[in-house]
Amino acid sequence: MKTITVQNVPADVAAALEAERRLRGLSLDRTVLALMHEALGLSSPRRRSNGLRQFAGTWTEDDFRQFEETTASFQAIDEEMWK
Repeated sequence: MKTITVQNVPADVAAALEAERRLRGLSLDRTVLALMHEALGLSSPRRRSNGLRQFAGTWTEDDFRQFEETTASFQAIDEEMWK
């Protein structure tokens, strides 16, 4: 395998790479390699996460109950609006 060093990476690119690294949960090296594979058409692009994976499964029963109660009105149909 070949080793490549990239110099003079602009701050906005470095920040975007860091954000992508966190999103993917990979090292910076693996993130850059994955992005290069995707950009060069060597692999299928990974489906982007919505960033909520870290919260999955963290609700308590009380949290869930409160959410259900708070959003229950979203299920109601306004009959006047649909005439």
